[in-house]
Order: sequence, then C-alpha cells, then structure tokens
Amino acid sequence: MRIAAGERAPAAIVLEDATKVIDGVTVLDGVSFTAPPGQVTAFIGPNGAGKTTTLRAILGIDHLTSGRALIGGRPFAAHRWPAQVVGALLTADGAHPRRTARGHLRVVAASNALPKSSVDDALRLTGIASIADIPVGQMSLGMRQRLGLATALIGDPAVLILDEPHNGLDAGAIRWLRVLLRALADGGRTVLVSTHLMAEIETFCDDVVVIDGGRIVMAGPLGHFVGGASGEEARRSLEEQYLDMVDGG
Repeated sequence: MRIAAGERAPAAIVLEDATKVIDGVTVLDGVSFTAPPGQVTAFIGPNGAGKTTTLRAILGIDHLTSGRALIGGRPFAAHRWPAQVVGALLTADGAHPRRTARGHLRVVAASNALPKSSVDDALRLTGIASIADIPVGQMSLGMRQRLGLATALIGDPAVLILDEPHNGLDAGAIRWLRVLLRALADGGRTVLVSTHLMAEIETFCDDVVVIDGGRIVMAGPLGHFVGGASGEEARRSLEEQYLDMVDGG
C-alpha cells in the first residue's frame, strides 16, 4: 500500500518532563520522549503503567501537573483546526450507536471545516464503505475500531495517536492495519501506537518507548531492543526484552 504524503507539515510529538499527580499519587513521573515524523513509535508497558494517561495528556484531555506535551511545537489546544493536525483513536465507542458511520463522519467533517469528500475518502481508506449506512450499534467491535480509525484519518492529519487499535480485529484486519500504519509513516506522518501485541508491533515499528510505573524505562530505535547485529548477543524478541524490563509484567 502506498499513501501519498499528507498536505500538513510534518509534526513531532514531544514530551518534556511530563508529570501528572492525582490525589497525591504520581501517575506520570517525568516522562520524556519524542515520536518523530516518518516513523512508527510503539508505546508499550503493563496495564496501569501510564500509557493512556500519557496519550490523553498529549491530546490535552488530561492536564499535566508539570512538564509539557507538544505536537509540532505547540500544545494540542493551540492548533486552530486540531483534526487537520492530529488524528486520535482512544476508544472504539466514540460514535453514537444510533448514528451511521457516514453520519458520524459527516458531523466530524462539518465541525472541523473539512470537505464533504473527506467522508468518502475515510470510508474507503478504512474499508467500511460497504457498511457506511448501518447504525454503529449494530457493528462489531472490529468495525467500530475501523470507524474510529476513519475518524482519526478524516482530516489527513500529520500525526496519528492510537491506543490499542488492534482490539477486536481478526488476523486479516490486523495485517491490514499493519500495512496501513507503515504506509502512513512512510508518507511522512508521525504514528504513535500503544499496544500489548509485541510480536505484531515489532514487525513494523521503528522506535520503541517502554513505560512502567509512570516512568520511561527505555526509549530508542527497535534495533537497540532486539540487537542482532554482528558481534552482539543473539537476537531476542521485543517481547522477551520487554518482559525483562518490567520484571515479567
């Protein structure tokens, strides 16, 4: 799959000493990393490690106690038309169950000053054009995930932020998503994916960020995690390295 470079200027995601304290509990503790344009960055960690809180902070949903979360050098809220800069999928249940996929996307397009053609483009790109007029409440989890991706992609954004996008997808759909995300990154977009599917994300990611207990354990190119170069130890899978880092989960 080839996807042309988007019309938006490339934009990195940058977190600088991001800290979040809730009721005296430090949920994020000095989180710092960069997800650069043109690459898929895997964001991994155990349940409760702070992944979703980090993504919500990047999107301005959760406010940081200190530190900064920037997209293209600005906080998310500082972008006039954020859907044209950032596309996000945090849940598969973002659309009203009695609204159709087409109706949902039309609302998103209108509220973000996007052309009507963007609706059909998003439906085609995510493979749900044939079910576009079925109520969302009648869709499977996998189809709702694709609708969530269509919502994220409708503005042809420079940045994609996805939280567990593989949920509900069968093997064929997982392969489709892999090809899509790789193509989007190869088109110059920034792709940040939170996932528990280590073997899957290892097949196409460029960088890996590991978070545990609200702190970044390690961040860098995939090759730094799995090794395998001449003279190094035998190659280990990302899952093996990850489990060592987080004491087996």
